[in-house]
Amino acid sequence: MVLPALPRRYHAASIWALYALGLVPAVWTFYLGATGQLIGNPVKIFEHLLGIWALRFLILTLAIAPLRDLAGINWVRYRRALGLLAFWYVAMHFLTYMVLDKRLAFDVIVEDITKRWFITIGMAALVMLIPLALTSNSWSIRRLGTGWGKLHRLIYAVAAAGALHFCLAVKVVGPEQLIYAGLVAVLIGWRLVRHRFMQRRRARRLAEVGS
Repeated sequence: MVLPALPRRYHAASIWALYALGLVPAVWTFYLGATGQLIGNPVKIFEHLLGIWALRFLILTLAIAPLRDLAGINWVRYRRALGLLAFWYVAMHFLTYMVLDKRLAFDVIVEDITKRWFITIGMAALVMLIPLALTSNSWSIRRLGTGWGKLHRLIYAVAAAGALHFCLAVKVVGPEQLIYAGLVAVLIGWRLVRHRFMQRRRARRLAEVGS
């Protein structure tokens, strides 16, 4: 199946639309919490939602290359936006934890980061995402050259840390955690075998043309 291609003149608008749509879950849930429409602990619900969406956007970012390689769907133009949305959601997740959950009790926050493994791993993911977000622009791509690609391979480590953070944050790992962890594992696995797979496919195509 070949998806209809979006005309080039709409590419920029579609990217901005993705940014706008991507922030809807955060804005809407914050509104529900601020107006007392969330049942239970609104801060924890909001914090959890931000973390889940951060992981979703990380998975979508990693899925861009396999979609192009295996299905011929070229959505590379959206990869930067998805990666930045992941960063913003991770940052909002951490800020919600710091400001709304712990009320800027820095001694408690530092103790959590150093003694609670799932928070330590989540913090590491945020730290690794910062240079990726800062270099997600055309100037950095030109400036860093081949180093840019090497730096941005950190996204795989970030996704793995995010999935592990999600699994360790609960007392019992359930289907939801296993699904997200499984998706991240598959996407990382694809990265490991992609070069060999693409080489074999090119060789097979050349053999078919020559026959």
